[in-house]
Amino acid sequence: MKIIGLSQNIIWKEKHENFLLIEEKFKDLEADLFLLPEMFTTGFYMKAQEVADEEELALSWMKNFAKTKNAAIGGSVSVKDNGKFYNRFYFVKPDGTYHQYDKRHLFSYTGEDKVYTAGTERAVVEYLGFRFLLQVCFDARFPVFARNRKDYDVILNVANWPEARVLAWETLNRARAIENQAYVFALNRTGEDGNNLKYQESSHCFFADGTDVSIKNGDLIFAELDLQKLEAFRKEFPFLNDADDFKIVEL
Repeated sequence: MKIIGLSQNIIWKEKHENFLLIEEKFKDLEADLFLLPEMFTTGFYMKAQEVADEEELALSWMKNFAKTKNAAIGGSVSVKDNGKFYNRFYFVKPDGTYHQYDKRHLFSYTGEDKVYTAGTERAVVEYLGFRFLLQVCFDARFPVFARNRKDYDVILNVANWPEARVLAWETLNRARAIENQAYVFALNRTGEDGNNLKYQESSHCFFADGTDVSIKNGDLIFAELDLQKLEAFRKEFPFLNDADDFKIVEL
């Protein structure tokens, strides 16, 4: 499977300009899955009432993109749903069907938890023989929620993770790959946002042994995922068989 991610320099709060930017970046490229960062239409913005999608603008654009490219597309956006705001990861397939994941771990350091509603369910999406666990940014800090129950092959984590803490971002995602014996495609944005936060190029695709298997060209990151290679690695090193048996219980 071929994945192409865009380490997007998101245009602050300008949805249509970001759509045009993405279309231009991807126009001559082919992949099975195109990936975009967290809140790719607006940047990480806490005044949700100003930017949240109520009419599924981003989802409609993603469906059209997926159909045109005959490929899947994923990324998170700010949405309003039944009176509540969510940081929602959409995974849209070429036929227009889609899956969604609402960010579970909201970033209280910036007040995200005061504005957005946390998701409660993991989301695993099957596509072209691979099983993808959807995650958003801060989720990388919480290994219990991402624990592989032998139910996924790839973690997709899309983020707006600032330059000041980029070592944590890279270390945590590499650890998630190793401990879960899975690929981790960790896509971060670049540039500077409206809050004067800076983001450096720090997107990666880690194999299950922690090796970075991505190739980068400017703000594009390419990775070829090999399911047979992953299954062979798991067979040779069956570490998941020794994992603790537990369940996450909502309090």
